[in-house]
Amino acid sequence: MSTQEPTEPLSEPLTIGVEAYISEEYARAERDKLWGKVWQQVGRVEELPRVGDYLSYDILDDSIIVVRTSADTIRAYYNVCSHRGRPLVDTPPGARDARGRRRMFVCGFHGWRYNLEGECTRVALGEDWPCGLTEQNTRLAEVRLDTWGGWIWINLDPECEPLRDYLEPAATLLDPFQLQNMRYRWRRWLVFDCNWKTALEAFMETYHVQQTHPEFMTYGSFLGWSRAQGKHSNIGYDAPKGLDENQAKLRLGTGGDPRVSTADLQNFTWENANTNTTRTLVDAANRLVDELPEGTPADQVLRHWLDSARRDDAARGVVWPTVAPEDIGVSGTAWQIFPNFQIGHALNNMLCYGARPYGYDPNKCIFEAAVYELYPEGQEPQTEWEFTPVGDPAWRTVLPQDFANMAAVQKGMKARGFTGPKPNPYRERSIVNLHHNLARYMGTGAPRDLT
Repeated sequence: MSTQEPTEPLSEPLTIGVEAYISEEYARAERDKLWGKVWQQVGRVEELPRVGDYLSYDILDDSIIVVRTSADTIRAYYNVCSHRGRPLVDTPPGARDARGRRRMFVCGFHGWRYNLEGECTRVALGEDWPCGLTEQNTRLAEVRLDTWGGWIWINLDPECEPLRDYLEPAATLLDPFQLQNMRYRWRRWLVFDCNWKTALEAFMETYHVQQTHPEFMTYGSFLGWSRAQGKHSNIGYDAPKGLDENQAKLRLGTGGDPRVSTADLQNFTWENANTNTTRTLVDAANRLVDELPEGTPADQVLRHWLDSARRDDAARGVVWPTVAPEDIGVSGTAWQIFPNFQIGHALNNMLCYGARPYGYDPNKCIFEAAVYELYPEGQEPQTEWEFTPVGDPAWRTVLPQDFANMAAVQKGMKARGFTGPKPNPYRERSIVNLHHNLARYMGTGAPRDLT
């Protein structure tokens, strides 16, 4: 048992029922009570650079077309022809979504046409309707859309609160990181054998690192805090006084010589996860032994490493945002944006996870992971969503350790001898907070006292 003292009080010990994870009835109720009411991240603004560029997004029975209609406007419509209900765009077999560029959308059933503004511009044999068809009942139904952080967000509820209000306080605490300037390094997705909540919760705390990823413990302690933030939550690493920045993603290795352990940690992360770092950070860490004398205090190693990497990036046209160390500490390592998106932010890179239902089977989900970083303008790699099944070597070695937990937890939830999750009152508050908020939407499943 850890003897490290928490930096803030414990929450009340609570337990959670298993229905949210394994009940098909609950999964079906999510359609209207949850997914029809929340803001959902569906893509990046830079993915739709030209007028007519579009992508699709599916959530259970609803399919949405997101399309750029002008240089400064993106709109979203239900992907369904107003005539007989046929989708206007089809997702190719094996693809995550449909993408392309069009001047109009034409229904493949009877040829009804719609312009980018959602107006029906052609009804085949329209003279057969002497009355009844109107501009209002033939146009595409529009969906609320807004942008923040470089992402496109939609909400199926026409009466929903503004996106900015919904995202607070995450939006304010993350704005200094200028996430809109980052671009994909890689992005992968798969259909996984667990509930979408099981998938996300695997990444919503650092409590699991010492057992699930023991190789990281060679480089220091990875225990951390978890805080409820309204609808959302964030997590970060416990750090000694004066090392606020070490609560974040870009952190020192610890041990006898932080110069060496930091380089080892960066090299291991780059090779075995390809997340939470960049080539610039790795190279700067590998120079620490040459650039700093043995015995340099940890806080000075951290500052030298980050300043050096910042200069290296600036020299190639990559400008990091300037964020105060105390603000970096408060923002932590990652934010869980309710209900199903995680932003693992840093000064020049981020790792994001998303999960959503795969039909109404509570034991399956669509799971997505993407790494972003800052690039010189015009030099970002050309990427697309790659279907990457479990066992594919592209996942490297770290994420498969999490995958093993996800599948095993989903199976264990159904065991008669399991009485429900009992999250750590300090390190897993984010999980409890997720279920508090789910209960507000769903009307059931609120965490209970652990007695």
